[in-house]
Amino acid sequence: MYFEEWDEPMISGIGWVSELVEAAGGIDVVQDAGRTKERQGPHRDAEAVIAARPDIVIGSWCGKKFVPAKFAARPGFDVIPAVRDGFLREIKSTLILQPGPAALTDGLDALETIVAEWASRPSTRVA
Repeated sequence: MYFEEWDEPMISGIGWVSELVEAAGGIDVVQDAGRTKERQGPHRDAEAVIAARPDIVIGSWCGKKFVPAKFAARPGFDVIPAVRDGFLREIKSTLILQPGPAALTDGLDALETIVAEWASRPSTRVA
């Protein structure tokens, strides 16, 4: 799962959001990217997101609506499974990006719902 907190520049990787993604049954594809010597901080480059190939993309652009078509239109993003399969979802930033009870209740519930929706989809993979 790729959880994006802002679009320009691409920002992802708030610690508690990564923990909530894991608690919801997901795997945050950029969880450790902000902790390496090469990449200090939350900024992401498109190549890293493309290489991670997330099955789920969640946008929570603080202060503005997540626009799946804008995310999907980024150069090279058409190869990301979540983009290819149309699995781009939004969680309102007020539910998950502000530390406190809402993130632990409503934010986690929203993540769990998205993970369950993805897991219940018919498999499109060819063996």
